[in-house]
Amino acid sequence: MSNLPDEAFRDTIGTIDEGGKRKFIFPKKPSGKFYDYRKIVSYVLLAILIINPFIKVNGNQFMMFNIIERRFNIFGFPFWPQDFYLFVISMLIGVVFVLLFTVVFGRIFCGWICPQTIFLELVFRRIEYWIDGDRGSQSRLARQEWNAEKIRKRLTKWTIFFLISFGIANVFLAYLVGSDSLLLMVEQGPIQQASNFIALLIFTGVFYFVFVWFREQVCIIACPYGRLQGVLLDNKSINVTYDFVRGEKEEGRAKFNKKEDRALTGKGDCIDCLQCVHVCPMGIDIRNGTQLECTNCTACIDECDHIMESVGLPKGLIRYASEDEIVKKEPFKFTARMKGYSAVLFILMGIFVGMLFLRTDVQAVILRLPGQLFQHKGDKISNVYTYKIVNKTMKDYNDIHFELIDQKGEINNVGKEHFKVAKEAISQGTLFIEIDEVLLESDKTNVKIGVYNGKELLETTTTNFLGPRSFN
Repeated sequence: MSNLPDEAFRDTIGTIDEGGKRKFIFPKKPSGKFYDYRKIVSYVLLAILIINPFIKVNGNQFMMFNIIERRFNIFGFPFWPQDFYLFVISMLIGVVFVLLFTVVFGRIFCGWICPQTIFLELVFRRIEYWIDGDRGSQSRLARQEWNAEKIRKRLTKWTIFFLISFGIANVFLAYLVGSDSLLLMVEQGPIQQASNFIALLIFTGVFYFVFVWFREQVCIIACPYGRLQGVLLDNKSINVTYDFVRGEKEEGRAKFNKKEDRALTGKGDCIDCLQCVHVCPMGIDIRNGTQLECTNCTACIDECDHIMESVGLPKGLIRYASEDEIVKKEPFKFTARMKGYSAVLFILMGIFVGMLFLRTDVQAVILRLPGQLFQHKGDKISNVYTYKIVNKTMKDYNDIHFELIDQKGEINNVGKEHFKVAKEAISQGTLFIEIDEVLLESDKTNVKIGVYNGKELLETTTTNFLGPRSFN
């Protein structure tokens, strides 16, 4: 006899009732070894998340994703629009790493590292347990009429949730517009910083909605990473898994009876206590196998280990394991697919490091003015150009000028010959290049131009110089 379930459970999700309405989950308060580890990891990651935008490295914000101004800082390293190819490669590296990590370890990222899970399970739910009580108390409170006790608890919880959402929104805004802009908004007030303040209120509303109402549905419905696991996981992937071979055996699951020897009865080690279901924050039964909703949070592992210990059975009925380990007793193997993802990851990292070494702090672009022909100035030929200089650093360059390299001639800048380019700024202008006609070997000559700050060569660039066609 076997109690293995059919696949009907995959047609529904735990957050929707039979009528299609939102069904709130009231999970039991988790406890145990893995939960203690998760708390340490989560609070360390929360501290990093909050502190990151306020850390400066060489004057650059440690992490910033300013989409409006197209400026990104990753680990204190600035990326400008001209460095977009580097940003794309860095994002590809992140995606491939997550794919490899998922193929090997399943959705451990969701349960241990994802900010959504950390905030929901380790911040908001803990406050909920403190105010509303554990699973049974929360369920009773939800069904209770709106009396003074329920109003007091709801207002207290919602007020605290709103304040935390407001704080999260401030941190989120610091990543988007920069911590300096955020502090300036605090200093000047919402009237002078109306656009940033409106964005702050919108983010606060979004976070409040997510953590008060939408909650675990983000992982099930909105998050694309959760959907990816269906094509990434296989029998070799390590997941939070129920050992159905040991849990079901010949006679299937059965309630615990301390008077019988379970090994002689043929009954499975699962005593059908449903504690793994009650503690699950996604509202699923892990015994049904790998499911879309499971985030590998390990709450069911802790609860099952506690029950097994209480009834004198071995721990590990629910544990980190692959399906092949449970069914075939095979140890973990680094498969060809994992090797393939690893190879792609190392190739991308090599390309990224190489491009970082080739990246310059100052980028110069000099182009001929469209539609303009060359001019004769006595024995010299003159071409007019526009230039753009991007200073990607946090220091000013006060003596910028141009010089021809490997070519005799003159560069005349319109305006000052020597000018300043401020930190994290762009300077644009017009210049003329004059070269003796006798030095031109063809009607189109490639000239190399150096951008100097005083005597220091910052950047070199090339452009075309047009002259009269030679009939020799």
